[in-house]
Order: sequence, then C-alpha cells, then structure tokens
Amino acid sequence: MTTYAALLRGINVGGSKKLPMAELRTLLEGLGHDGVRTYLQSGQAVFSCGHGDAESLAAELTRAIEKHFGFGVDVIVRDHAYLKAVAEACPFPAAGLEARQLHVTYFSAPVAAERFAEIDPAAYLPEEFRLGDRALYLYAPNGLGRSKLADHLAKPRLNKGVIATSRNWNTVVKLVEMTGA
Repeated sequence: MTTYAALLRGINVGGSKKLPMAELRTLLEGLGHDGVRTYLQSGQAVFSCGHGDAESLAAELTRAIEKHFGFGVDVIVRDHAYLKAVAEACPFPAAGLEARQLHVTYFSAPVAAERFAEIDPAAYLPEEFRLGDRALYLYAPNGLGRSKLADHLAKPRLNKGVIATSRNWNTVVKLVEMTGA
C-alpha cells in the first residue's frame, strides 16, 4: 500500500465549488481507498491505496468529483516520497521563515525553466522563485496576498498545459507528515 496526498485546486474559495471535506472522505472511501483523512477545507486529502499510480488516481478522483458534485476540479496526486523530496529540496531557508512567506506550487507535469524566462528576477526582489521537480518554490516575504511575483507566476500563459496548485509551507510540511504516518 502506498500513501498519497490528493491536492484539489480551487475548491471552497469565494463561495464557488463547495466541496465539504466529509463528503470528499466518503467519496475516497467509496473508491476503495483506506486511511482517508483531510486537512483544512482547502482541498487536501490523504489516503492509502494498493493499485494504480499518481496520474491514474488523480484522473479517477477527478471523474468521481465531477459525477458526485456536478463540477470539475483539477486534482494532483503525489506519494509520500515525492512530497518529502520536495520539502527537503527547498532552496530557501524554510526553518527561518514564517509559513506565510514560503509556498510551493505543485505541477501535474514537469515544466521547463524556459517557460519562466520572460520574468526578470531583479524586478521582483526581495521576492524570489526557484523551480524543482514538478514544483515551484516561491519566497514572498510580505505574504502571498501582497506578492506581485505570485500574481505574475499565476498567469495562464505560464501554466498552460499543466495543472498548478499552491500550498503554504505549513501545508507542505503537514502533508509530508500525514503521508508518512
């Protein structure tokens, strides 16, 4: 059995795409997954499964959510080893930063650095970003809500062809912990 985290994009935000976590847990259990738990209301679920891979599990959950709730949701599924590797590879001093200052955007597929070549890093200092394995690390010292770099990185043309969903550092660490248990 492998333990995974499902990262749902854009649910329970601003009154749209309401997806109660209790119903998500029931849905995942109905798909045959074990040890189902959710974290916060913003779309994180942890479960164990003995079949499939991350991509097929994400597709299965995407279809089930659309069928049950009547709307589409982008889903990324990642296992504990991947989540742990992303946390350990953080290029910023995570231990010395507040969780609101550090974020990880998970991508559904690898993205090339050339995709972000138009961005002049000096124009956004002290904010910075770095690419990792299907992930982007964002250091925003004043928080995500005030980040001009985060706004630019979220532009559809930069994320075309991939699902992208961001989590703050507390959530990154919590998902590593939850999938490792």
